[in-house]
Amino acid sequence: MAYAHTTVLSGVASWYGPGFHGRTTANGEKYNMNGMTAAHKSLKFGTKVRVTNENNGKSVVVRINDRGPYVGSRIIDLSKSAAQAIDMIGPGTAAVTVEVLA
Repeated sequence: MAYAHTTVLSGVASWYGPGFHGRTTANGEKYNMNGMTAAHKSLKFGTKVRVTNENNGKSVVVRINDRGPYVGSRIIDLSKSAAQAIDMIGPGTAAVTVEVLA
């Protein structure tokens, strides 16, 4: 599915970290939980998106380099560092808006 740069998605984000650190991502990179990356089910690898935590207004720009999430109806899985940037480590999930940038 192709998305225009103005596409905005809303839903629940989760994050993944230590158990996946160093594993190969769907695009062939090594997953770095300290990087600003994310997994999405259909966005093209390399796509940059702005993820905004709807609970606190904090946002982060990440690059899609993996596929997922595969739990429930979640729309994006953030790296640990990206999740920390928008204060969602503690709760594990957050209501977010995902804006496709490029």
